[in-house]
Amino acid sequence: MKKTLQRLRKRNYISYISFWIIVFLYFLAILADFIAPYPFNKQFRDYPLCPPTKIHFFDHNKKFHLRPFVYEVKLVNPALNQYEIVKERICPVYFFVKGEKKKILGIFPSTRNLFGTKEGKIFLFGTDMHGRDIFSRILYGARISLSIGIIGVSISFFLGFLIGGISGYFGGKIDNILMRLVEIFMMFPAFYLMLALRAVFPLNLSSFQIYLLIVIILSLIGWAGLARIIRGMVLSIKEEEYVLAAKSLGLSSFRIIFKHIIPNTFSYSITAITLSIPGYILGESTLSLLGLGIQEPYPSWGNMLSVCIGNLRVLSNAPWMLIPGLFIFLTIICFNFLGDGLRDVFDPKNW
Repeated sequence: MKKTLQRLRKRNYISYISFWIIVFLYFLAILADFIAPYPFNKQFRDYPLCPPTKIHFFDHNKKFHLRPFVYEVKLVNPALNQYEIVKERICPVYFFVKGEKKKILGIFPSTRNLFGTKEGKIFLFGTDMHGRDIFSRILYGARISLSIGIIGVSISFFLGFLIGGISGYFGGKIDNILMRLVEIFMMFPAFYLMLALRAVFPLNLSSFQIYLLIVIILSLIGWAGLARIIRGMVLSIKEEEYVLAAKSLGLSSFRIIFKHIIPNTFSYSITAITLSIPGYILGESTLSLLGLGIQEPYPSWGNMLSVCIGNLRVLSNAPWMLIPGLFIFLTIICFNFLGDGLRDVFDPKNW
C-alpha cells in the first residue's frame, strides 16, 4: 500500500490528492456522531432555511476575540425566510462541547461534540425547510452514499469474478450459458433496469430495507460487464505454464481459479473497482432524488437534493440546499482521478 501511494504521488499528484480527499470523506462519515454538532433529525422550527453561519474573530467593533464566535440570528420575516444578525449577541464556539446523548460508531456512549456553541446556534451550511442542520445531515448522509458504493461494488465484483472466472476456465457449454446470461443483463439500459427492479418491490419499506434493496439492485446491474472482461482475461491466463503446472499437480479447478488465476487479474480489478464506485453513488443518489431510495428523516446526499426539484423558491432563496450536490460531484471526480492514477501505476508498460 505504501509503495503504491509513493508511485501514485510520483506519477499523478492529482490522483494522490484525490485519494486523501476520499479518505477524509470516509473519515467524516465514520465519525459523524462526534463531528456533527446536531443529530440528523433534530429540527429547529425557529430557523427554517437559515443561511450558513459565519465564524468570526473580529466583532462589529473590530475587536479581536481569541475564541471564534458566531452572531445570533433572528427570523424577522417568516413568509420570505428573512433573517437579521443580532450583533449584540456573541456566541463563542467551543471544542468538545456537551451535546445530546449518542453512541460513537454505535458502540461508545458520549455526550460530546467536536465543536458547538453553548448559546445560540451554529449552522455551517445553513438549514433546510424543517430547520435541520445541513452540515450534520451531510455527514450522516455520507454514511449511506459512500457505503453503498463500497458494499455494492464488493458484491458486484464478487459475482463478476465468480461467473467470469468459471466461464473462462471451463469454457464449452458452461461458458455459453453464463455468457448468454451476461448478455441478457447487458442488453437493458442500466438506468431503466434499475428503476424496473426498484418498482418490483413495495414502497412502504423501512429505511434499512431500502438500503439493502438499493445495494442489491446496483450490484445486479454492475456485475455483468465485469464478468465478461474477467472471462476474457481468464481465457488467456489459463494457458500460462504455472496454471498448467497446478493442473498437473492435481489441484482442484476452483482452487486453481481462486488461487492462481483470479489474483492475476487484481491489477485491472483494483482500477475497475475505483472507477465503478462513482456509478453506485450516482445510482443511489438518482433513486433517492426520485423518491424511490432512502426515505426521510434518514439523510442521503440524493434525498437531500430532492427538495430542490421544481422548487424555484428554494433554489433562489436558499442556494445552500445544493451543497450535497457539491459533495456528490467532489466524490465522483476524486474517484475518477484516483482510478486514472491507479491505472497508470498498475500498467506494466509504465514500470
